[in-house]
Amino acid sequence: MNLFPKFETALSLSNFLAKYGTDADRAKWQRALTQTSLTDEQKKLLGTFKRRTNVLVLAGAWCGDCAAQCPIFERITEANPLIVTRYLDRDAHLDVQEALQINGGNRVPVAVFFSEDGFEVARYGERTLTRYRQLVAQLVGESCATGLVKGDDPVQRAVVQDWLDEFERVQWILRLSPRLRRLHGD
Repeated sequence: MNLFPKFETALSLSNFLAKYGTDADRAKWQRALTQTSLTDEQKKLLGTFKRRTNVLVLAGAWCGDCAAQCPIFERITEANPLIVTRYLDRDAHLDVQEALQINGGNRVPVAVFFSEDGFEVARYGERTLTRYRQLVAQLVGESCATGLVKGDDPVQRAVVQDWLDEFERVQWILRLSPRLRRLHGD
């Protein structure tokens, strides 16, 4: 399934939360956004990105994992306006939900990265390796995170880095693409 047409109709985070979130959902996401930051080094790295990257995020306003992780994407886009992130509600887009299943299940958040001209570059989600390591260490079995984020939480800082690493990997794929290098003369 070509997902880029979905990106073109997807919503900004504020519009996504306004349409699909409750007041409690929006408050949870706002708390997470307030507690999420990038280091100066991470911002400097993002400043080196030269290719527009379109990111489609399948999410749920109700989802604790989304509330904890999607604000990371917003901080990344604030650091570099060439990164454009848009959101789709998992339950309102059953076709996308089915296309982005992980291990046979409906998971969120899932990010799909596109080049400036709509070619899919990568998919990543629903939790990063750091978060999975934490969950395995806790041996709590299947659960949904609370969506609570503390700015001084070393696991959350590592999750920010995990996501940034994926954004960086996508950027280097785009920068080294022969097709895009010809287009941009670099």
